[in-house]
Amino acid sequence: MRIIPAIDIIEGKCVRLSKGDYGTKKVYNENPLEVAKKFEAHGIRHLHLVDLDGAKSKHIVNHKILEQIATRTDLKIDFGGGLKTDADLHIAFESGAHQITGGSIAVKDRETFMGWIHTYGADRIILGADAMDEKVAVSGWQEESSEELVPFIRSYRTKGIEYVICTDISKDGMLEGPSFELYRKIIETSNAMETAVGPAGDGAGAVPPLKLIASGGISTFDELPRLAQMGCEGTIIGKAIYENRIGLKQLEHYILSI
Repeated sequence: MRIIPAIDIIEGKCVRLSKGDYGTKKVYNENPLEVAKKFEAHGIRHLHLVDLDGAKSKHIVNHKILEQIATRTDLKIDFGGGLKTDADLHIAFESGAHQITGGSIAVKDRETFMGWIHTYGADRIILGADAMDEKVAVSGWQEESSEELVPFIRSYRTKGIEYVICTDISKDGMLEGPSFELYRKIIETSNAMETAVGPAGDGAGAVPPLKLIASGGISTFDELPRLAQMGCEGTIIGKAIYENRIGLKQLEHYILSI
């Protein structure tokens, strides 16, 4: 399972929110590059970079920070927040993103999102499936849509999506543990799909294997092996690192052991 620390950006600073509420903003470092380099120095190879200004503004904002981290580290960055147009996506990839995450766009403009998958490939486009009470949330988690989470993920799986980041918003930033049952439900549904139609490459109707990235609520190191055992492909860790609940040395040893 990949370990993916998160850096959330507001006004160029590394921050964390609780349950996506901008009013709970806490600044942890004013230099995101410094934080990224520290992650890399401990064997981290992946980074989840979120443009919270972009999510609020509905267009990419902090691409210069993305470019700075991409050019001055070897981290593979997945970038999200405010990506709404082909131009936004072009800027993100030109600035060094390895993958991008589309959340609101996948709900509000499926045609554009599907165009991204066809243009860039399913290995570079991540479906952001963030939810409250199993309803998909959009616009920086400020709105709840009518989309049911599991059918939403399932519908995009049939269209070729492989990577899915799922955040239970009620858990995000709360340090109360992740939504194990929700991830289990998604994985079991995925396994049932793959059994029903066969693995990718078997012809029409085949679905690719799910690469589920768990996000939100990670609070202790012991939760990580449990998520891996369930079948999560990766996990995003935010506040638990910044609040020293999980040490970078622990993560370094874990990465070396897998």
